[in-house]
Amino acid sequence: MLDALFSQSPVGLHVYDRELRLVRVNTAARLMRGFPVDRLLGRTLPEILRSFDITDHAAVERAAHRVLETGVPEPDLIIRFRDRRVPPVETVASVSAFRLQRADGTVLGLAAALTDVTARVRAEAEVRLQNEAAARIGTTLDIFRTAAEFCEVVSPALADTVTVDVYDVVLGGRAPTADAADRDQTVRRVGYRSAAGPDQQGVPAVGEVDVYPPGTPYRTVLDTLAPKLIRRLRPDAHWLEPRRRRDARILDAAVHSMLLLPIRARGVVLGLACFYRWREPAPFDHRHLRLAEQLTTHAGQCLDNARLYGRERSAARVLSGGFAQAQASVVTAVELARTHLPAGTGGGWSDAIALSGSRVALVAGDTTSGTSRPAAMSELRAAIEALADLDLAPDEILQRLHDLAGRPSTRPHTDEPDAGDDPPAGDDPPATCLCLVYDPVSRLCTAASAGHPSPVLVHPGGAVELLDVAAGPPLGQGLAEYALTQRVLPEGSTLLICNTALLIAAGGREPLLSRLTDLFAEPHPSLQAACDTCADALAPEQPPRDAYLLLARTRTLDDSQTKAWTFPNTPESAGQARRRVMDQLTEWGLAQDVIDDTALVVSELVTNSVRYAKGPIQLRLIRDGSLVCEVTDDSSASPHLRRALDTDENGRGLFITAHLTQRWGVRPSGRGKTLWAARTLVAPPASGRAPATEK
Repeated sequence: MLDALFSQSPVGLHVYDRELRLVRVNTAARLMRGFPVDRLLGRTLPEILRSFDITDHAAVERAAHRVLETGVPEPDLIIRFRDRRVPPVETVASVSAFRLQRADGTVLGLAAALTDVTARVRAEAEVRLQNEAAARIGTTLDIFRTAAEFCEVVSPALADTVTVDVYDVVLGGRAPTADAADRDQTVRRVGYRSAAGPDQQGVPAVGEVDVYPPGTPYRTVLDTLAPKLIRRLRPDAHWLEPRRRRDARILDAAVHSMLLLPIRARGVVLGLACFYRWREPAPFDHRHLRLAEQLTTHAGQCLDNARLYGRERSAARVLSGGFAQAQASVVTAVELARTHLPAGTGGGWSDAIALSGSRVALVAGDTTSGTSRPAAMSELRAAIEALADLDLAPDEILQRLHDLAGRPSTRPHTDEPDAGDDPPAGDDPPATCLCLVYDPVSRLCTAASAGHPSPVLVHPGGAVELLDVAAGPPLGQGLAEYALTQRVLPEGSTLLICNTALLIAAGGREPLLSRLTDLFAEPHPSLQAACDTCADALAPEQPPRDAYLLLARTRTLDDSQTKAWTFPNTPESAGQARRRVMDQLTEWGLAQDVIDDTALVVSELVTNSVRYAKGPIQLRLIRDGSLVCEVTDDSSASPHLRRALDTDENGRGLFITAHLTQRWGVRPSGRGKTLWAARTLVAPPASGRAPATEK
């Protein structure tokens, strides 16, 4: 057994006498990497330990003396040591020591069983480092913070110094291609960490830009996208130029080994990660290169998530109507003011869409997190604008949006993150929408809601009430059942529209109404000032989701800007309508060509109603920035434009209308329809009345 133990055992065995002098080793110990047994026989344990670079040789000596004195074995003592070769080779051994003694208890010495666990310890360390990277890198969606987290994980565990540089365009959300010819070579330092200390600054410093010179390994790696291992960096390397700040720092620090890796994700080249060793004497090898590639790949995914998030957030802020201080705009029907509180989540938006007959559609909503909030927001807003252009009622618009939201997305994916890479969505609500149409002639407000908070009505005197709009299901969920809510608004009243995020920040519906009552008790210098004051009071701190507040002060078109008549359904009505219109336009002082063209258009539209309708015909003129003619009848059939042949006796009414006006269309009107046509006036008159004091 002794013969097998010293000649065949795979476990290294050292035998020490009572003075801890090495007296014998077995074959396995002689084969242990980096342990020159022949020249160490006869030396004491302290001499042997000091001949290697061992982290804490005093602890090993204390453990050996403890085993000799007490006889209690010391199992699995991990020892790291390096030999004196250049470059040094590190070996990790698991040592179990036990006392040797005769049957009568006489102490003879100490035996130590050594097992080379270098490969196992390195593998465990790599796994721990990868797990740490997965847990610590990418905790935020900020490029600089993500790069800093990567550097903190890598240094000093793998490299003495690590740097992260990205193309400058990446910070703007752009995606450089893999083709070197299509990439701007300007890079910006976004991450740096050194074993020299947290106060040490890199060259260039974080936030500064730089350009990699041609012929350097940095430029080569970015051009070829192939990682590079520089096992031994010689100070006289041809690409090192002491006059360059970066190279001078490398020479001053005595860097002896480097790893250069391109940062890529989803086919996008983001930049370069550089690993340096100058304190750790062991150079990088291919094992380190593989580990660095794995860590850099994960960091690249996180950096690209941050890039996409920054791009999406910028788009969301633009699509949501700008930044926190939105400028008030004036349309015929309402005066608008808007305040947007962006939290970076995207999704919240509001719009004002001009409709026929000087009406306005106020639409607002929140989109779900999904694959891309800004993209979903833009699609939803485009769909609403298209549906509003058809002059559909608010409930019909929501019904069609509900159908669109329930369909699977067909939008092509480009460089969007995979589902597993999206930021956590949390418990985001589904897509909601409020659609409200206001007519400045009749002061009628018509609204429908898809799970969106109801608007608040502020009376001219400052009284506040909830305009209770029946809420249907969110878009794409449940049955598309949306009810219309109609209300004639007082002249000069203000509609206040906000999303759920602002409602929650205010504490709910009742606290919201109470706060608004106090806020509108005093006049404000402008509608925008009132909007900003309300937003600050309702949400003193930034809500966790994008919040917005839209104020719309209603205007009214009075008798000086509108005129209406009702005619019987007889052939003579066309001539009567023509004369009435010419007289009214003359009274308004419009040009003769406008009078003649409008009279012809009205004659054609009334004739069309006489031909296809049965009941009385209503004619209305509206004069604001344009001149609008509206003819309403009880026929639900919608006319369409067609080209009449030279031999046809009729069929030219809409063709003439389309040529004499800028826009025309048809909208449902009760049990019938309204056919309208609009012509732009050269000198638009002042818009409708507005109250002298804001409330």
